[in-house]
Amino acid sequence: MKRIKILLGMLFLLSSMSFATGFQFNVIDNQMPKSEDVSGLRLNLLYGKTANVSGLDFNLFALGESDNFEGVQLGFFGANKVNKSFTGLGMGFVNMHKGQSTGVLWGLINMSENVNGLQWGAVNISSGRSTVDIGLVNISQGSTFQMGLVNMTEDLTGVQLGLINMAKTGFLPICPFINIDGRLF
Repeated sequence: MKRIKILLGMLFLLSSMSFATGFQFNVIDNQMPKSEDVSGLRLNLLYGKTANVSGLDFNLFALGESDNFEGVQLGFFGANKVNKSFTGLGMGFVNMHKGQSTGVLWGLINMSENVNGLQWGAVNISSGRSTVDIGLVNISQGSTFQMGLVNMTEDLTGVQLGLINMAKTGFLPICPFINIDGRLF
Protein backbone atom coordinates (compact mmCIF):
# COMPACT_ATOMS: atom_id res chain seq x y z
CA MET A 1 0.00 0.00 0.00
CA LYS A 2 2.86 2.34 0.84
CA ARG A 3 4.41 1.74 -2.60
CA ILE A 4 1.13 2.59 -4.32
CA LYS A 5 0.90 5.87 -2.37
CA ILE A 6 4.49 6.72 -3.32
CA LEU A 7 3.78 5.92 -6.99
CA LEU A 8 0.62 8.04 -7.00
CA GLY A 9 2.51 10.89 -5.31
CA MET A 10 5.27 10.72 -7.93
CA LEU A 11 2.68 10.72 -10.74
CA PHE A 12 0.99 13.75 -9.20
CA LEU A 13 4.31 15.60 -8.98
CA LEU A 14 5.14 14.73 -12.58
CA SER A 15 1.72 15.90 -13.73
CA SER A 16 2.11 19.29 -12.01
CA MET A 17 5.44 20.12 -13.66
CA SER A 18 5.75 22.66 -16.45
CA PHE A 19 5.35 20.10 -19.23
CA ALA A 20 1.73 19.66 -18.11
CA THR A 21 0.31 18.66 -21.48
CA GLY A 22 3.13 16.15 -22.00
CA PHE A 23 1.81 13.92 -19.22
CA GLN A 24 -1.60 13.32 -17.71
CA PHE A 25 -2.81 10.91 -15.04
CA ASN A 26 -6.54 10.13 -14.80
CA VAL A 27 -8.27 8.35 -11.94
CA ILE A 28 -12.04 8.00 -12.26
CA ASP A 29 -12.16 11.08 -14.54
CA ASN A 30 -10.03 13.23 -12.22
CA GLN A 31 -7.31 14.69 -14.44
CA MET A 32 -3.88 15.57 -13.09
CA PRO A 33 -3.19 18.11 -14.54
CA LYS A 34 -6.50 19.31 -15.94
CA SER A 35 -6.16 19.66 -19.68
CA GLU A 36 -8.19 18.78 -22.75
CA ASP A 37 -5.01 18.32 -24.83
CA VAL A 38 -2.28 15.79 -24.06
CA SER A 39 0.74 15.31 -26.30
CA GLY A 40 2.96 12.65 -24.79
CA LEU A 41 1.78 10.11 -22.21
CA ARG A 42 -1.65 9.64 -20.67
CA LEU A 43 -2.16 7.08 -17.89
CA ASN A 44 -5.70 6.06 -16.96
CA LEU A 45 -6.84 4.11 -13.93
CA LEU A 46 -10.51 3.01 -13.96
CA TYR A 47 -11.67 5.87 -16.25
CA GLY A 48 -10.11 8.81 -18.01
CA LYS A 49 -11.46 11.26 -20.58
CA THR A 50 -9.43 13.86 -22.47
CA ALA A 51 -10.59 15.56 -25.69
CA ASN A 52 -7.38 15.36 -27.75
CA VAL A 53 -4.57 12.88 -27.17
CA SER A 54 -1.45 12.26 -29.23
CA GLY A 55 1.28 9.88 -28.14
CA LEU A 56 0.95 6.90 -25.81
CA ASP A 57 -2.30 6.14 -24.00
CA PHE A 58 -2.02 3.49 -21.26
CA ASN A 59 -5.28 2.18 -19.77
CA LEU A 60 -4.83 -0.07 -16.75
CA PHE A 61 -8.14 -1.56 -15.60
CA ALA A 62 -9.62 1.48 -17.33
CA LEU A 63 -11.75 2.88 -20.07
CA GLY A 64 -9.65 5.55 -21.77
CA GLU A 65 -11.84 7.93 -23.75
CA SER A 66 -10.92 10.73 -26.15
CA ASP A 67 -12.54 12.60 -29.01
CA ASN A 68 -9.45 12.66 -31.25
CA PHE A 69 -6.48 10.34 -30.90
CA GLU A 70 -3.14 9.88 -32.70
CA GLY A 71 -0.59 7.32 -31.51
CA VAL A 72 -0.69 4.05 -29.59
CA GLN A 73 -3.45 2.96 -27.22
CA LEU A 74 -2.64 0.14 -24.80
CA GLY A 75 -5.68 -1.10 -22.90
CA PHE A 76 -4.33 -3.80 -20.60
CA PHE A 77 -7.37 -5.15 -18.80
CA GLY A 78 -9.09 -2.12 -20.25
CA ALA A 79 -10.83 -0.54 -23.19
CA ASN A 80 -10.14 2.24 -25.67
CA LYS A 81 -12.87 4.62 -26.81
CA VAL A 82 -12.48 7.30 -29.51
CA ASN A 83 -15.50 9.44 -30.39
CA LYS A 84 -14.40 11.27 -33.57
CA SER A 85 -11.07 10.45 -35.25
CA PHE A 86 -8.31 7.91 -34.66
CA THR A 87 -4.93 7.37 -36.31
CA GLY A 88 -2.52 4.72 -35.03
CA LEU A 89 -2.60 1.41 -33.18
CA GLY A 90 -5.38 0.55 -30.73
CA MET A 91 -4.74 -2.51 -28.56
CA GLY A 92 -7.20 -3.42 -25.81
CA PHE A 93 -9.73 -5.95 -24.70
CA VAL A 94 -12.33 -3.70 -26.32
CA ASN A 95 -11.80 -0.96 -28.91
CA MET A 96 -14.81 1.32 -29.48
CA HIS A 97 -14.11 3.77 -32.28
CA LYS A 98 -16.70 6.10 -33.78
CA GLY A 99 -15.97 8.33 -36.74
CA GLN A 100 -12.95 7.70 -38.95
CA SER A 101 -10.22 5.27 -37.86
CA THR A 102 -6.97 4.85 -39.76
CA GLY A 103 -4.52 2.16 -38.70
CA VAL A 104 -4.89 -1.05 -36.68
CA LEU A 105 -7.49 -2.05 -34.09
CA TRP A 106 -6.36 -5.17 -32.26
CA GLY A 107 -8.58 -6.47 -29.47
CA LEU A 108 -10.93 -9.13 -28.28
CA ILE A 109 -13.85 -7.00 -29.50
CA ASN A 110 -13.51 -4.17 -32.02
CA MET A 111 -16.53 -1.92 -32.60
CA SER A 112 -16.00 0.80 -35.18
CA GLU A 113 -17.66 3.05 -37.69
CA ASN A 114 -15.25 3.48 -40.62
CA VAL A 115 -11.84 1.78 -40.62
CA ASN A 116 -9.17 2.41 -43.20
CA GLY A 117 -6.83 -0.34 -42.10
CA LEU A 118 -7.01 -3.60 -40.16
CA GLN A 119 -9.40 -4.83 -37.49
CA TRP A 120 -8.05 -7.96 -35.83
CA GLY A 121 -10.04 -9.53 -33.01
CA ALA A 122 -12.38 -12.31 -32.00
CA VAL A 123 -15.37 -10.11 -32.95
CA ASN A 124 -15.13 -7.17 -35.36
CA ILE A 125 -18.22 -5.03 -35.88
CA SER A 126 -18.22 -2.00 -38.17
CA SER A 127 -21.34 0.13 -38.69
CA GLY A 128 -19.67 1.66 -41.76
CA ARG A 129 -16.89 0.56 -44.11
CA SER A 130 -13.85 -1.48 -43.12
CA THR A 131 -10.86 -2.37 -45.22
CA VAL A 132 -9.64 -5.64 -43.64
CA ASP A 133 -11.38 -7.68 -40.91
CA ILE A 134 -9.71 -10.77 -39.44
CA GLY A 135 -11.48 -12.57 -36.62
CA LEU A 136 -13.89 -15.31 -35.64
CA VAL A 137 -16.93 -13.14 -36.45
CA ASN A 138 -16.75 -10.13 -38.80
CA ILE A 139 -19.79 -7.90 -39.38
CA SER A 140 -19.73 -4.67 -41.40
CA GLN A 141 -21.85 -2.42 -43.56
CA GLY A 142 -19.20 -2.58 -46.28
CA SER A 143 -15.85 -4.38 -46.53
CA THR A 144 -12.99 -5.12 -48.90
CA PHE A 145 -11.61 -8.26 -47.20
CA GLN A 146 -12.98 -10.44 -44.41
CA MET A 147 -11.48 -13.65 -43.03
CA GLY A 148 -13.12 -15.57 -40.19
CA LEU A 149 -15.55 -18.32 -39.30
CA VAL A 150 -18.55 -16.07 -40.00
CA ASN A 151 -18.32 -13.02 -42.28
CA MET A 152 -21.24 -10.68 -42.95
CA THR A 153 -21.39 -7.48 -44.99
CA GLU A 154 -23.93 -5.55 -47.00
CA ASP A 155 -21.46 -4.31 -49.63
CA LEU A 156 -18.53 -6.60 -50.49
CA THR A 157 -15.95 -4.97 -52.78
CA GLY A 158 -13.40 -7.76 -52.52
CA VAL A 159 -13.18 -11.22 -50.94
CA GLN A 160 -14.58 -13.12 -47.96
CA LEU A 161 -12.84 -16.26 -46.67
CA GLY A 162 -14.58 -18.32 -44.00
CA LEU A 163 -16.95 -21.10 -43.06
CA ILE A 164 -20.02 -18.89 -43.65
CA ASN A 165 -19.82 -15.81 -45.89
CA MET A 166 -22.79 -13.51 -46.34
CA ALA A 167 -22.81 -10.49 -48.65
CA LYS A 168 -25.72 -8.87 -50.50
CA THR A 169 -23.34 -7.89 -53.30
CA GLY A 170 -21.44 -11.20 -53.25
CA PHE A 171 -21.31 -13.75 -56.04
CA LEU A 172 -23.86 -15.61 -53.90
CA PRO A 173 -25.70 -13.98 -50.97
CA ILE A 174 -24.55 -16.87 -48.73
CA CYS A 175 -21.52 -18.86 -49.73
CA PRO A 176 -19.30 -21.31 -47.82
CA PHE A 177 -15.51 -20.98 -47.82
CA ILE A 178 -15.09 -18.10 -50.31
CA ASN A 179 -17.23 -15.29 -51.66
CA ILE A 180 -16.25 -12.48 -53.99
CA ASP A 181 -17.82 -9.26 -55.23
CA GLY A 182 -20.59 -10.39 -57.60
CA ARG A 183 -20.32 -7.19 -59.61
CA LEU A 184 -17.03 -8.47 -61.04
CA PHE A 185 -18.98 -10.88 -63.25
